[in-house]
Amino acid sequence: MVAFYASSVIVGAHTSQQSFSSNRLVAILWGSRAVPESLETHWTITAPPQGGPPSRQRELCRNLHFIIEYPILLRAGDVRDKSNLPSPPIVLRDETSLPRQTPITVLALGGNAILQRNQEGTFEEQYENVKSTATQIATLVNNGLRIVIVHGNGPQIGATVIRHEMGRTKVPPLPLHVCGAETQGFLGYIIQQSLQDELTKRGTSRAVVTVITQVLVDRNDPAFKHPSKPIGPFYTKDQRDVLLRDRSDLVIEEDSGRGYRRLIASPDPKAVIEDGVIRVLVDNELVVIACGGGGIPVVRQEDLLQGVEAVIDKDLAAERLATSIHAENLIILTDVDGVYINYGKPNQQLLSKINRDKLEGYAKNGYFAKGSMAPKVEAAIRFLRNGGKRAVIASLRELGKAIKGSAGTQITN
Repeated sequence: MVAFYASSVIVGAHTSQQSFSSNRLVAILWGSRAVPESLETHWTITAPPQGGPPSRQRELCRNLHFIIEYPILLRAGDVRDKSNLPSPPIVLRDETSLPRQTPITVLALGGNAILQRNQEGTFEEQYENVKSTATQIATLVNNGLRIVIVHGNGPQIGATVIRHEMGRTKVPPLPLHVCGAETQGFLGYIIQQSLQDELTKRGTSRAVVTVITQVLVDRNDPAFKHPSKPIGPFYTKDQRDVLLRDRSDLVIEEDSGRGYRRLIASPDPKAVIEDGVIRVLVDNELVVIACGGGGIPVVRQEDLLQGVEAVIDKDLAAERLATSIHAENLIILTDVDGVYINYGKPNQQLLSKINRDKLEGYAKNGYFAKGSMAPKVEAAIRFLRNGGKRAVIASLRELGKAIKGSAGTQITN
């Protein structure tokens, strides 16, 4: 077994205190003489040092066969570089002190978990919807699963933008990335409270916490040159012209004959800035809510982070998080039973169980709608390609069965 994750944290079994540089870590693989193939690509593997170790270490080295040293680049595509940031103290844990054997499962909640179709979007409506979702998640937590929750914020950030636009004559409107942070706090609050209350009713002592999460994107992503994600209110042509006079950087285009809407870039997520903190919380048996709305999009300005006007697909962000914290399962929940080919046609077919290669073939042949199922399928494919064990796309109402493998689309390598 090997335990490793963030740039400032290392988990090892029965290890003694050591010092590590801020941009390299050492993990220990014990109990096996075979190096997993997934490690050989990215990490330097050497034999343990010879000689007379301290008495405490001498006993441990009997089963120590490899030392794995690796840079911060944890997975392919994870471009975060913290080498110039101050390094917090290294945390060393006894692997046997906590029940770490339970796999980590990342749940990506669809919009129907928070706001149902034809609802107005009042706080009361959203809170009641979340309470119903929390009941299902509490059952998983009560059964001992380690859970991380990612949620969307499409309707909510749109409503937040409307509030800022309508109040601009009274107070200055805030940038879109700040609106994203607002919705992370608001939705994290109701999910956290609802789930904590449900766990309390069941006598479960597990705590729930929300992490305001930033997600790194590439400032040169082509999406910034071709905004495509509609957001916020509908405008008349005259209103559009006034807005463009004040802000020439905006892209506002006609939307299906219903008026004009602002279009926003949706760049590809590269790394979750707070992934190390999230993993520490999970390993301390907390239920974590993170990457709300796909995370707050940020770029690097020299050595500093800077928010940008964009939105990130929450399913793709869930994959980045699941990969970086080494989750075994990624469960993407939506309002349909699973992944269909020929969806909506007489010959539609639910893909109950499928391997990654075959699903990728369907995706390349255009079987999935770009605005709905395509990003979910892409997230599942990336997760498995990057070392995940299982991805599931299923209906929220079938969450329990989907976890057990008897509902939704079960995808493996």
